[in-house]
Amino acid sequence: MAGTTRRGLVTQGGLTALGAALIATAALQACGDDGQTTSTQSTSTQGAGGQGAGGGGMGGDLFPAGSGGGTPQGPFADFPAEPVLDTPEGGEPPPANTPDLFGPAGSGNAAGPCLIEPVIGTLYPNNWLRPRFRFTPDPGQNLFEIRITAPNQTNPLVVYTTSPTWTMPKAMWDGLVAHSQDVPLTVTVRGATLSGGMLSAGPTVGSTGDVRIAPVAAPGTIVYWRTNQQNNSGELKGFKPGDENVGDVLKAEQVAYTAPNGAKTTCIGCHTSTPDGKYAGVRTLNGYSGNVLASIEAGSTGQRPGYWTDAAAQSSISGGIGIPAFSKGHWKDGDRVMISTLGNSTEAKLVWFDLEATASGEGMSFGYIARDGDMRGAIMPSFSKKGDLIVYTSTSVSVDGRPANGETDVFSVPYADRKGGPATGIPGASDPAFSEYYASLSPNDALVAFDRIPAGANTYDQAAAEVFVVPTGGGEPVRLAANDPPACSGEKSPGVTNSWPKWAPEVSVVGDRTFYWLAFSSKRAGGIPQLYVTPVVVQNGQTQTFPALYLWNQPANEANHTPAWDVFDIPPVPPK
Repeated sequence: MAGTTRRGLVTQGGLTALGAALIATAALQACGDDGQTTSTQSTSTQGAGGQGAGGGGMGGDLFPAGSGGGTPQGPFADFPAEPVLDTPEGGEPPPANTPDLFGPAGSGNAAGPCLIEPVIGTLYPNNWLRPRFRFTPDPGQNLFEIRITAPNQTNPLVVYTTSPTWTMPKAMWDGLVAHSQDVPLTVTVRGATLSGGMLSAGPTVGSTGDVRIAPVAAPGTIVYWRTNQQNNSGELKGFKPGDENVGDVLKAEQVAYTAPNGAKTTCIGCHTSTPDGKYAGVRTLNGYSGNVLASIEAGSTGQRPGYWTDAAAQSSISGGIGIPAFSKGHWKDGDRVMISTLGNSTEAKLVWFDLEATASGEGMSFGYIARDGDMRGAIMPSFSKKGDLIVYTSTSVSVDGRPANGETDVFSVPYADRKGGPATGIPGASDPAFSEYYASLSPNDALVAFDRIPAGANTYDQAAAEVFVVPTGGGEPVRLAANDPPACSGEKSPGVTNSWPKWAPEVSVVGDRTFYWLAFSSKRAGGIPQLYVTPVVVQNGQTQTFPALYLWNQPANEANHTPAWDVFDIPPVPPK
């Protein structure tokens, strides 16, 4: 770690290069995703907002100018009075006269460095890891200025560095979180070319605009699937908001299940959390193929829960079984239910599993949930927190619980004590002009997030995939601003494989605003799947969406996707 020459600030070194990585096809098919997911970024001063009836933009309509959300008014001195001269790890320090070389704030020609993270318009949870500033310079530029101003801060933050990446010190970030929630933090990036102690070109003014800190935290734990091309399998890794690293959660060799023929699983993939956070419900392949519950707690990793009987476990051994789902409404002694699917294409059915069953067989350890009116197959269920509703993908073509190249729409059906009932397409998520899939119910059961592509396209590893949200009862779908990379980056959506949205396990309410958080994956960062997070804020029926936050604590050269965001009780994550 290299220090600055002013104020004794310590910063982090340069950005790890994003390496290209092949994804293990067989392992990916276990989940039906290749690492698709979403992130969003925009370099305009306002950014692109969600669209649709009731959909707000990113322009700040839910965050009026000067709003403080109860935050202390200040002024505060979280930013130093003097410029920070940052020496990147392994790099050269900026000259002591760099402030004079750059001249007055904001001076210079346009079309300067493109800010990749954070994207202008970003909204941070107030418990997030400290922000990293990463930008793409103009050709030949080797000296940069990052300037941040806030109306309740005495000083602007001015950082000079020779690296296109700078990470804010944690103490400074903690001060901003304490004092500047709901306050616009205006970021401007400039770049120049230093030669022989003088500027031979520049400065140029690049991305400029506001980012904010939300008055709420992001809850829970994110556990994601990292595919392993070396042995054609996968593993689960995870972290909590604020962690600056990721930790191992579950590997295939730790899963303590053996098939009747003695075979053990060699691949784990799609997963979710039991409502108590102690176990991961995991789709396994090869050897022991089916759904398992495996402990993710330290000291018992991979072990099965005591309540899961042999009779119940035998019912879930099937190559045609899909991803599991659980509900708080059916998670207590005497009522522990897992929802999944069995079969392929139009034969795929919604199935309940009684995890405490004492005898195997239909009607005892498992049974089919009626979907009156839906003649297609059912895959990828999301079980409401109350336990009264199942949202799923209705499809004509599926393989092992994942959609393929066929009709797909988002449907809902009542649980009705395992009986099911009328199945209906959710208006706004069952448009015949599109294929809608990968549906996920919000923690208050009010919204559904889903992927959407034009009808007729294959859903698997689909570059055109974008994430939308719609009320659970139906309505005009809202396209997330997080689908869009920064305009100046040259990347565009559709085209960056935004996929697999999953909600954080709780919502937060401040005044008349309800805050949701979504995780997803996207291939915008160098062509391999990486994880992103974005908020959705609803106020008086108006929905506002924001750019995506890139999770810089994840390994940038690994294929990271299919996140689950829940109350996973994982071991402490080691420091970076």
